[in-house]
Amino acid sequence: MVPDVGDVMEARLRLKDWLVATPTLESAVINKRAGTRVLVKAECLQHGGSFKIRGALNRLLLLGHGERSAGVVAYSSGNHGHAVALAAQWLAVPATIVMPRDAPETKQLSVRRLGAEVVLFDRYTDDREQIAAAVADERGAALVPPFDHPDVVAGQGTLGFELAAAAQARNLELSAALIPCGGGGLIAGCSLALKTVFPNCEIHAVEPEGYGDTARSLAAGSRQKLDSMPPTLCDGLMAATPGAISFAINKDLLSGALAVRDEEVLDAIALAARHLKLVVEPSGAVALAAALRGAHGRHSCLGVVISGGNVDASVLVRALSADRDVGPTAPGETPGLAADP
Repeated sequence: MVPDVGDVMEARLRLKDWLVATPTLESAVINKRAGTRVLVKAECLQHGGSFKIRGALNRLLLLGHGERSAGVVAYSSGNHGHAVALAAQWLAVPATIVMPRDAPETKQLSVRRLGAEVVLFDRYTDDREQIAAAVADERGAALVPPFDHPDVVAGQGTLGFELAAAAQARNLELSAALIPCGGGGLIAGCSLALKTVFPNCEIHAVEPEGYGDTARSLAAGSRQKLDSMPPTLCDGLMAATPGAISFAINKDLLSGALAVRDEEVLDAIALAARHLKLVVEPSGAVALAAALRGAHGRHSCLGVVISGGNVDASVLVRALSADRDVGPTAPGETPGLAADP
């Protein structure tokens, strides 16, 4: 059940006519803050505003005609649900999305607008997987997990090949990559791709503070579960434990995991808006937040994934309203445009 790089390659061919090849951007300001050259993969510009469409669509395209007719069920804090609803709309497949009641209203509304049914649950007391499984069993529908499925992991991994291709087009070798991590599906798929192109690339998971389940699991050598789920702006990364399939890959391919605070995330959101002209959600900004610490200067080139842009207006205003010193525009750089040193 664990996918390999061949599955990611097949997914890349399967999805290439459906998806946006999102840009990989550069900024002299980001490079200065990070202490090295940084390639920023702007997946917030993908269909649906996040990387999630890659895995969701790959899963749906691999379903048989009968399975599609019975519909699909997904559980999600927002972006995965939106992606499944969008893919289902494209393929005329009935979709039901199980979402937490406290998911941002913009994400709940976007799912309903795509024609999917929404079933709400309490993320602190209910088991979303049990609810989704019960709905799927009742309707004979196929489950589309947010990260712990081989088709989903393979689809997410197509982003890794695009980032690698962007580095090669600049005649650069990625020596490290920072990738947002909740359940671990995105970083697992990307690791398969990146390690194929750049075998020596160090890949680091980035998690919100208080949600270091992948960090703990890597240290223990086995999947660990969090004892509590503290509040965080990064609602899309609130996983209590890594996925079984994703961790089977990540335990062998990751170099480590980092944690970032909400204030660092808000700083990254503001910097991305001012210097890359990107709208980024908190969960999508964690890798950039980690890069801005400047702790990766030993690397010749650092890949950073911005995984989503579906941010609540109040959070974006909070990030932009604060007096954050993101540094002056470097000489010769036009704000928001790529700057090749």
